[in-house]
Amino acid sequence: MPEVELNGDGRNLLDQLFDKWSLLVLAALCDRPRRFNELRQHMPAVTPKSLTTCLRRLERNGMVERAVVSTEPVAIEYRITPLGRTLRSPVHAMLEWAVDHLDAVETARCHYDERRVDK
Repeated sequence: MPEVELNGDGRNLLDQLFDKWSLLVLAALCDRPRRFNELRQHMPAVTPKSLTTCLRRLERNGMVERAVVSTEPVAIEYRITPLGRTLRSPVHAMLEWAVDHLDAVETARCHYDERRVDK
């Protein structure tokens, strides 16, 4: 694999895309637009504050757009943008990799922890 050099801005973007919730939000929005509470139901462990922060960051980076879908009462829907949609394949690959390799990672963690305890 060729070496890729990232400047500070590139590293910052990757930090934001690979934070705790962004991949899951992007994966959920690739399926279809969702309202805030739908996203929370999709990811029950996320706090409202963390989800709000994540959505704002993704919106600022052009990955997600916020749309008012009705005004009485106000309803907001989050949608993936064309730029965000370009992440569909890598996001799916990362999530699939995590599912496929979780057992191997857990085994590696156990071996590491056992070695650390012995010292």
